Amino acid sequence: MGNNDLWLLLSKALLISLVVTLLLGALTIPVLRRLKFGQSIRDDGPVTHFSKGGTPTMGGIMFLAGTTVAGLWLARHFPDGLLVLGVTLGFGLIGFLDDYIKVALKRSLGLRAREKLFGQAILSVLLALLAVSTFGRGTDVVIPFSGFFVPGGVTLELKSWGFLLFDVLVVVFTANAVNLTDGLDGLAAGVTVPVAAALMFISLLMDKLGIAIIMAALVGGCLGFLVYNHHPARIFMGDTGSLAVGGALGAAAVLTRSELFLLVIGGVYVLEALSVIIQVISFQLFGRRVFRMSPLHHHFELGGWSEQRVVYIFWGFAIVLALLGMAGLYQLG
Repeated sequence: MGNNDLWLLLSKALLISLVVTLLLGALTIPVLRRLKFGQSIRDDGPVTHFSKGGTPTMGGIMFLAGTTVAGLWLARHFPDGLLVLGVTLGFGLIGFLDDYIKVALKRSLGLRAREKLFGQAILSVLLALLAVSTFGRGTDVVIPFSGFFVPGGVTLELKSWGFLLFDVLVVVFTANAVNLTDGLDGLAAGVTVPVAAALMFISLLMDKLGIAIIMAALVGGCLGFLVYNHHPARIFMGDTGSLAVGGALGAAAVLTRSELFLLVIGGVYVLEALSVIIQVISFQLFGRRVFRMSPLHHHFELGGWSEQRVVYIFWGFAIVLALLGMAGLYQLG
């Protein structure tokens, strides 16, 4: 396939997902409002967020539908792309059940944490096993930036059980880190655009066209979702969307041997998750908080930044980290 045909295919995936998401937004938001599927706001959150109570959630179904339509149409002949799509939908289903229990059945806690983690772990194990047994993934991981020092780069062999545990941790961590990032209007969707785009380019370099198509579709879906999710948001993605996004990015990283690159490319997610971990450990051990509030975006809000300023700066940082992560590919292979 020539370069022109390749980029036309990826552009088509992006546009199909974008259009489907935009059309579904116009139909979905009024329905969710009538059903009163509104977001509950944390009592201990920033006071500026209280006005968001009742905003429809579960909006992730919009860009999941767009990504699925584009993926099934354009990546149907690429098993690795279909596997990434399957993991995405599986994580999205876990998030949907959690959202449904919270907003429809009015059980504020949703699924128990162990139930969500168990479902995520099962999907991640299946992904890792299929990556090795069916797609020839191998059990090594590539060290980012090592190509600057050693021609061809450096890999670390984990063996079967080490690789399985490592990849489960990567995918589950990514899904929950995206979930923590989804706390401001447009934040998670906007950060995901450069992250998914970077994984699309990595997929092309790895000759994984099917995965590149799914990543292009995810970019289009998130862009379409941002039309409705930017400040002031008319809909939130909910766990339906955030867990699905994390599952998609994690699965793409596993199949392209770029798990460690994802820590850089998705550095905003990592920082958001680490801020929560640090806050909990510090408070439990020392009775003190490191941040004004976690996740990290709330720390800056309580420091006087406007919501839009936090979002735009985090978007810019995500773009820089995505470019930095791709630079780590230098002379690898």
